[in-house]
Amino acid sequence: MNAEKLIESYVTEVAQRLPRRQRNDVAFELHALLHEELAAKAEAAGRPADPEMATELLQGFGHPTHVAARYRPPVTIIDPADGQTFLRATVIGLVVIWSLGLLQAFLAIPTANLGWLTALGYWWGGTVIPSLWWPGVLVVSFGLAAWSRRRWPERAVWQPRTREHVQGGRTGLVFAVLGILLGLAILLEPRRLLDVVWQGRAAPAAYEALTYNELFRSQQGPWILALLLSNVPLLVTALVQGRWSPALRRLQVMSSLGLCGVLIWATLGGPIFDVEASDRVTKIALVATVVFTLGTLGHQWFRRVRPAPRSPRAR
Repeated sequence: MNAEKLIESYVTEVAQRLPRRQRNDVAFELHALLHEELAAKAEAAGRPADPEMATELLQGFGHPTHVAARYRPPVTIIDPADGQTFLRATVIGLVVIWSLGLLQAFLAIPTANLGWLTALGYWWGGTVIPSLWWPGVLVVSFGLAAWSRRRWPERAVWQPRTREHVQGGRTGLVFAVLGILLGLAILLEPRRLLDVVWQGRAAPAAYEALTYNELFRSQQGPWILALLLSNVPLLVTALVQGRWSPALRRLQVMSSLGLCGVLIWATLGGPIFDVEASDRVTKIALVATVVFTLGTLGHQWFRRVRPAPRSPRAR
C-alpha cells in the first residue's frame, strides 16, 4: 500500500466515525492537511514520501477515533462542574447501602444460624452487586440536570444569597413543620395508622408488630419525642425571621446530635417493638437515620467557609 492509499484509508476511518453531514467536508479538509504535512516531511527528509514515512506521520497524528472526536462536539452526560458532587454522592450512597446491608446480614447470623462467611456471601450477592443501581440513578439525574441547564440557561443564572439562606424557602419550612408533627402523631401510637388505612380491619398480627416494648416506651421513647418536638420552635422561628441565624443553627446542631445519641441508645438498649421482625427493621432504620444525620452535619461542617478576617481596629 503506497502513501496515497494509506492517507485515504486513514481519512476514511476518521470520516466514518462522524455524522453523515460532516463526512465529506472533513474528509476533504483532512486529506489536504495530511498531504501537506507529508510533503513537508518528505522535503525535510530530502527523499520522496514512502509508505513508512506516511505511516509514521499518521501514527503521530493520532488514532482515527481520537481525530474524529476533534471534529464533533463532545457528548457530556455529567458537566465537569458536577464531577466532584457526583463522585461524592456515589461514594456516600454506596457506603450507606453497603453498611446497612452488612448490618442486616450480621443481625441475621444468630437468628438464621449463619456463619460469618455465609453472611458475607449473602451481603455481597444481596447488597453490594444490586447496589450498582445507585450510580446509574445518579448518572441519569445529573445528566438530566446538565441537559436542563443547557436547554434553559436562564434558570441556572447565579443569584446572591446570604449564609443564613433558608433552603427551600418559607414553603419548605412549613412542610418541614407539618412533616414533624405528622411523624410525631404516628410515632406516639403507630397502630393508629392501621386504623386509618384499613379502618380497623387489619390483622391482629399487624397490631402486635407495631406494639412498643414497655421499657422503650418508658425510657428512650420520651426523649426521642422531646428532641423531635424541639425542632418545631426552631423551624417556626426561622419561618418568621426568614433566615437561619447562627444561634438557630447551633441549636439545631445540638438537637440533631442529641437525637443521634438517643437513637443509638435505643438501638443498643433493648427491644423497641415486642415483635422481633419489627424491632430488627426499626433498628436498621434508626442506624440509617443516625448515619444520614451525622453525614449531613459532617458535610455542612466540611463545607463551612470562614469569613475573611476583619481588619484590625485603629488604636
